Amino acid sequence: MATALDELVQPPDTGSPGHATAAIPVLHLINGEHYSGAERVQDLLALALPQFGFRVSFSCLKPGRFAALRRAQDAPLFEARMGSRFDLWPALRLARLVKRHRFALLHAHTPRAAMIGRMAAALAGVPMIYHLHSPTASDSTHRLRNRLNAAVERFSLMGSSGVIAVSRSLGEYAMARGIPARRLWVVPNGVPVQGRFAPRDRPRDAWTLGAVALFRPRKGLEVLLEGLAVMRAAGMPVRLRAVGAFETPEYEQRIKAEVERLKLADAIQWVGFAQDMAAEWQRMDLFVLPSLFGEGLPMVVLEAMAAGVPVVATRVQGVPEAVRDGVDGMLVEPGDPLGLVQAVAAFLRGEVNWSAIREQARERQAAAFSDRSMAEGVARVYRHVLNDRKEPAQ
Repeated sequence: MATALDELVQPPDTGSPGHATAAIPVLHLINGEHYSGAERVQDLLALALPQFGFRVSFSCLKPGRFAALRRAQDAPLFEARMGSRFDLWPALRLARLVKRHRFALLHAHTPRAAMIGRMAAALAGVPMIYHLHSPTASDSTHRLRNRLNAAVERFSLMGSSGVIAVSRSLGEYAMARGIPARRLWVVPNGVPVQGRFAPRDRPRDAWTLGAVALFRPRKGLEVLLEGLAVMRAAGMPVRLRAVGAFETPEYEQRIKAEVERLKLADAIQWVGFAQDMAAEWQRMDLFVLPSLFGEGLPMVVLEAMAAGVPVVATRVQGVPEAVRDGVDGMLVEPGDPLGLVQAVAAFLRGEVNWSAIREQARERQAAAFSDRSMAEGVARVYRHVLNDRKEPAQ
C-alpha cells in the first residue's frame, strides 16, 4: 500500500491555465451550518483557484454560519436546503443548477454532500470530486452515526470521478476502504502564508495556552482541562484562552461542569467564535490541540504555524505530517494529560526553544502547506478528471 500511496503524492502540476479563454466554473457542495475545517478549505480554494483557471461557486445543504463568514463573498452561493437527512429532492434542483450555469464538475466536501452531489452529478452528466477531510468511520463518538455516514460516503463514492485526501494517513484510510489508487489523490491542506511577522519575546511570566476548535468530544477538551488543573496545582503560570463554539449546548454544560469540579473557572477565558483570528493568535503563546481521533490535517494547526504560535498537539492521523516533534512543535499521545503537561512544561522551563520552534514552524508551513499549493494540487486533479472524460470521445 505504501508504494501505491507514494504515487498519489505527486509534485504539483505547474501547467499554465493561461491558454484557456475563460475560467472553468466548478460548484462546491457542503453542509454549511458551521464554519470549521472543511468550510475553510473550500473558502480558501474559492479565493486561490482562479489563478489556476477555475471559478468557484458554492451550494449549501444546511445553510448557516458558512454563508455569513466565508471570505470568498464574491463567489455565488446557491441554497439547496435539505428538509431532512434523507431528503433527496435537492439533487434534482442541483442538477438543474449545474446545467443552467454550465458547471464543469461538482466538488463535495461531506458525506451528506457526497450523497446529494453524486445523484446531481449523474443527472447533470458531470463528474463529481469528493474531498475527504477526516476518517468518516471514526469522526465522532457516535458509533451509529459514524457507521451510517461511512456507509453513505462509500456508496456515494462508487461512481465518483475522484477523491482528494487531505493527508497521507487519510489516503491510506481511503485505500483500505476500497477507493482505487487511480481515483485517489493526496493534496495537503494549506492556509495563507503570513507576511513577515513582528518578533516576539519568549514569555517570561504568565503563559497563555490557546485552544481553537468547534468544541466537541473528539477534540479532547476534557484532557486539556485535566492537564490544566495539574499545571495550576504545580504552580505553573498558565491560563487557557478557548476560542470557538460548542457543537451542542449539552456538551457545553458538561464541560462547564468539569471546569467547576476542577476549580478552573478563574483560569479560563471562553471567547466563543472569533472572526478576527489574526488578533487571537497574537494573544496566545502556545496552541494546544488535544484531539483524541478523527483529524485529517487540521487547518487550525497550519494557521497556528503560519502565525508563529508553537503547537503542542496529539499524534492523531495527519497531525505528524505537518508537525515534526521537537522541530516544528511538540507531539504527545492522545488521551494523556500528563504528557500534555510535560510538553507545555518543556517550553516554560526553556528545555524547548520557543523562538526557534515558532520560526521553523512558520517556514515549514510556507514551504509545504500554503493555500496556493493546496489550490494548485486541486486544480491538477480537476484537469486530470476533465481531460480523462474527454478521451473516450476522441
